[in-house]
Amino acid sequence: MRDLLLMAIVIPWALAALRRPWVGLLLWVWVSLMSPHRYTYGFAYDAPVAMIAAVTTLAGFVFTRHKEMPFKAPAVTFLALFTVWITLSWLMGTDPAGQFPQWEKVMKVNLMVFIALMLFRTKEQVFLLVWVLTLSVALLSAKGGLFTIVHGGSYRVWGPPGSWIEGNNDFAVATIMTIPLLRFMQLQVSNKWLSKGLLAMMLLCAASALGSQSRGALLSIVAMTSVLWWRGQSRGRNGVLLVLLSLAMVAAMPDTWSQRMDTIETYEEDASALGRLSAWWVSWRIALNYPFGVGFSITSTDLFLAFSPYGIQFGQPVAHSIWFQVMGHHGFIGFFLFIALWVSTWLTAGALRRASKGIPELKWVGDLGAMAQVSMVGFWVGGAFLQLAYYDFPYYVMALVAITRAWVSRQGWVTDGKLAESRWRRLIGLSSPVSSGAVGSVPSPGSATAGGPRHPHGSPPSTRS
Repeated sequence: MRDLLLMAIVIPWALAALRRPWVGLLLWVWVSLMSPHRYTYGFAYDAPVAMIAAVTTLAGFVFTRHKEMPFKAPAVTFLALFTVWITLSWLMGTDPAGQFPQWEKVMKVNLMVFIALMLFRTKEQVFLLVWVLTLSVALLSAKGGLFTIVHGGSYRVWGPPGSWIEGNNDFAVATIMTIPLLRFMQLQVSNKWLSKGLLAMMLLCAASALGSQSRGALLSIVAMTSVLWWRGQSRGRNGVLLVLLSLAMVAAMPDTWSQRMDTIETYEEDASALGRLSAWWVSWRIALNYPFGVGFSITSTDLFLAFSPYGIQFGQPVAHSIWFQVMGHHGFIGFFLFIALWVSTWLTAGALRRASKGIPELKWVGDLGAMAQVSMVGFWVGGAFLQLAYYDFPYYVMALVAITRAWVSRQGWVTDGKLAESRWRRLIGLSSPVSSGAVGSVPSPGSATAGGPRHPHGSPPSTRS
């Protein structure tokens, strides 16, 4: 039954992509992030649903006239340069043939991000991308939150099988990145029940992240919550509520959770933490000795014997950090391009916040810029302890920021025309653009004035970090 239901969704959506390829991009995002076929038990489990989404989207893209240049913000230029550089790093690396599958996987992600940048241009498309992107992870996270509550946090929460975020730590950080975007969605909707549902989903996502028993996720939640608290109003009241809520959630966790979190302070006694430090040191030394890096892997015995202060005492672990992962894989040039990509995204999101001040029609723009920044904080902090440098989600957040910047620059609330009224548009917070002349000129952002398999939510506690 699940198999038939999935294909009943995928096939019509894919056919629609032939005429409207941006619809196919939404299908790709859903399949790529949620991996819905991995929750079936029959023929659909191994069905090439991602390939179906990609092929129909690309076919529609070739023939559509509704596409434009992708370079809508400085971050896109840095993404293009980063894509070129990591390809050179792979070709100049230690094992191009063996690393081809990983390079191919990363290129698919980057290609579809560029396709999104070329196809998406309207407020309606931005909203739909936010909803599909966020709910693709948040629905699974909410399910994981319920699992955590029911079982008292005794079991870890896992992500979609075979995906970027299958591991408990990875899924936790992906979950945390969705919470600010859920908040953005909540700020746009007017239906009180939907608003309350989104609030409940945010709380369940937080419970899911804690239920992963990930130390990096805990630090990520603290960092992200601190930013939200600092930017919010009524800091005193909100601070007390956040502390009480945090204490309640932590109190509900079992002793195994507390014992694992305590190792943050005693990392020098934890073999897993020492293994990460060893891998980070290897990444640093690789960047010093290999200008192009070594491709998509640092886990060779020769590299660890040459560069690690522990040799292979803790094995040859991966970098377990987006920052050291990129540094070790692609050298200092790749590392600085990666940093430039995210710093420029942050600055553009900040410009969106400034451009929206005092203009009701652009309130959603400021909300998106603010929540995109908070989501990036979750990625940066949580990713500092995880291998997620090439994961789709944050790159689509970057694309959303860039597309919105272009929309503001051309005064899209005037030029896009009036949206047809419909229940689903009102439900997700879309309102009709005002008529031309109703709003004065707005400075563009960045200008001088604007600034079957294993159950994903249940497995016995393991020793993986």
